[in-house]
Amino acid sequence: MREPEKRAKPIYVEVQDYLLDLISGPDYGPGDRVPSERALADTLGINRMTVRKAIDKLVDRNVLERNGTSGTRVPLVQVTRPIEVQSTLGITRIIRNAGGNPGSKLLHFGEEKATESIARRLDIPVGAELIMFRRLRSVNDEPFCIETSHLPASRFAGLLAEDLVGGQSLYELLRERYGVEASARDREIGVGIATDLEARLLQLKPGSPTLVLRLIARDGEGKPIEYMKSVNHPHHVVFRSSTPASQD
Repeated sequence: MREPEKRAKPIYVEVQDYLLDLISGPDYGPGDRVPSERALADTLGINRMTVRKAIDKLVDRNVLERNGTSGTRVPLVQVTRPIEVQSTLGITRIIRNAGGNPGSKLLHFGEEKATESIARRLDIPVGAELIMFRRLRSVNDEPFCIETSHLPASRFAGLLAEDLVGGQSLYELLRERYGVEASARDREIGVGIATDLEARLLQLKPGSPTLVLRLIARDGEGKPIEYMKSVNHPHHVVFRSSTPASQD
């Protein structure tokens, strides 16, 4: 008798993958309800207990949330990031002002040489020394973005990894220690695809869409002092401008 084929994944994991594909598509956004356990069980041809286990796992990961008696939904946006040119608020202050509890984990800190792309953005020679660090940002213990910053090492000698541990605001540090008042004037917002590392850190499925912010912060004289790339969870972050729309 031939042995039955082994499943590559448990059934509930396959249901999780199905739900992740579903909510990553264009038909679902923050606050939208996903199909009921019964509807999913009928669609997938499995029992409701397996569907419930899959949903419970995604709720534990904060990918989905239960909303009382009204079913299960994609979590509502937790962080609203302003995109006005004049905005100088760092993400720590934005979260605190909204009543949230900001968190930050330093993933990497070191020195590297400026590539042609980064040198152009920071108006420095190719190969110039840079300080590069990467942080995982969270709100109420929920990760929502990965920020990678590049600063000219010549401008900020003495900056250490220890300075950025514990959620220290970079812009407050630059102002207090170096007398630099930073203003993030140049912003680009686009859509990216999560790498395996980004997906793991943001609790997304690899290949999921992300919101990508690139910005250049400048000092009071308009000189670039930071190039930053921020990879954002698409269900926890929204970019918003308060500038009134023009009337035709």
